[in-house]
Amino acid sequence: MPEVEIKIGGRTFEVSCQEGEEHYLHSAAAMLDTEASVLTQQIGRLPEARMLLMAGLMLADKTAGVEDKLREAQGQLAELQADLARLQSAPKPAPERIEVPVIPPQITETLAELAARAESLADTLDDRAGG
Repeated sequence: MPEVEIKIGGRTFEVSCQEGEEHYLHSAAAMLDTEASVLTQQIGRLPEARMLLMAGLMLADKTAGVEDKLREAQGQLAELQADLARLQSAPKPAPERIEVPVIPPQITETLAELAARAESLADTLDDRAGG
C-alpha cells in the first residue's frame, strides 16, 4: 500500500492509499487544502484537528449543495426523457395537404396566341415605320 505525502493548511501528512488511487488522494487533499486556506485566512492558525474538521464540514456543505442540484437535474432529465418517449410513441401527424393552382391548358394556349399576335403587330408596325 503506497504512502502518499499531502499538504493541508500548511501542514504535511503521510497517508496510505490503495495502489493506483494516489491521484484521487491528491485531488481530495487539494480540495481540503483550499478550504483550510480559507479558514486560516479568516481565522488564523487553528489546531490541526479543528482545521481538518472545519475544512471537512465546509466541503461537506458544498457537496450537499451539489447533490441537491444533481437530484434536481436528474428529476428534470427524467421528465424530459418521459416527454421524449411520449413524443416518439405518439402517432405521426397527418401530412399537410398543399394545393398548387394549375393553369388550364386552354389559358396557356390563348396566351401563346396573344403573344404571337402581339409580335406580329409589332413587326407590322416596325415595317411601316421603317418603310
